[in-house]
Amino acid sequence: MFTKLEEALEKYEQIGEQLASPDIVSNQKEYLRFMREHKAMTPLIEKYREYKKALSDKEDAAILMDDPEMKDLAELEYYEAKRLCEVLEEEIKLLLLPRDPNDDRNVIVEIRGGAGGDEAALFAYSLYRMYTMYATASGFKYDLLSVNETGLGGFKEVSFMIKGDGAYSRFKFESGVHRVQRVPETESSGRIHTSTVTVAVLPEADEVEVEILPQDLVIETCKSSGAGGQHINKTESAIRIIHKPTGIVVECQEERSQLQNREKALFMLRTKLYDIKQREQTDRIAGERKSQVGSGDRSERIRTYNFPQGRVSDHRIGLILYSLENFMNDDIGDMIDALIAADTAEKLKSKE
Repeated sequence: MFTKLEEALEKYEQIGEQLASPDIVSNQKEYLRFMREHKAMTPLIEKYREYKKALSDKEDAAILMDDPEMKDLAELEYYEAKRLCEVLEEEIKLLLLPRDPNDDRNVIVEIRGGAGGDEAALFAYSLYRMYTMYATASGFKYDLLSVNETGLGGFKEVSFMIKGDGAYSRFKFESGVHRVQRVPETESSGRIHTSTVTVAVLPEADEVEVEILPQDLVIETCKSSGAGGQHINKTESAIRIIHKPTGIVVECQEERSQLQNREKALFMLRTKLYDIKQREQTDRIAGERKSQVGSGDRSERIRTYNFPQGRVSDHRIGLILYSLENFMNDDIGDMIDALIAADTAEKLKSKE
């Protein structure tokens, strides 16, 4: 392990030197690549430097223990440094686990109503509210990209961006099918209905990572649609972009100007193309980890929200929480922490 750490330290210092090179600074693609790698390595290197300091303190204290006048104090320092070394070793082992290169990126979250009609659309809005409340409470910022509302206050679909360091690491396990069981307000007989909503979490793509050719695009303008507002339906500011090679269609109508909507739509397209690129790379990796946690398969039913019982169940890790009301009001941190812990445990197991 320590041979690897020394190699990592040497590489980290080399990257630091390269980041100061004028040739690298003038090459945006290379500069961003080195910056991302340097940032990803920093926690491990800082922890390893702490470990080397603690190890040096332990060795120095061991020498002083031979001095009768310093023995008692040296023993205290020795065992404290020894304890710290053991703690740091375990933390380093975790930091050495394979890391998702997208963890620090911003994300686009897409929520779509599935089976259940209006009830699914209403729950899609509830999930949007839950995620944006959690994002705000956690220090992230969010930006609405596109929304298709229903007359009852639900969302047929909504796309929004969550910005901040570590956004993808906190939201990536939300991809999948979310099932809700509750009595709709319009249900007079009190029967429980089951509806579904799909959630997709896509890491933000840098411009230098995805090339979009102008000749591959069909760009259409149309009048914005939706509820109310003087601007709605007055000007053709909404943008619809079709990417001919893949058939991907993106729309944006949230901004007041056509140019702003065009920029956001292109950003959404770039992120979708990056997601496809990442999936193709993942599929080529032999022996891909089979764990449901982190697989991101959007066909999976990952979670059930049972309102009559006040229960939320995550089927991937078997966690059941009887605090559904709080959960829907942004208190999803414990669930996210449990998913991250399960993913880490699976990685540790695979390395044994």
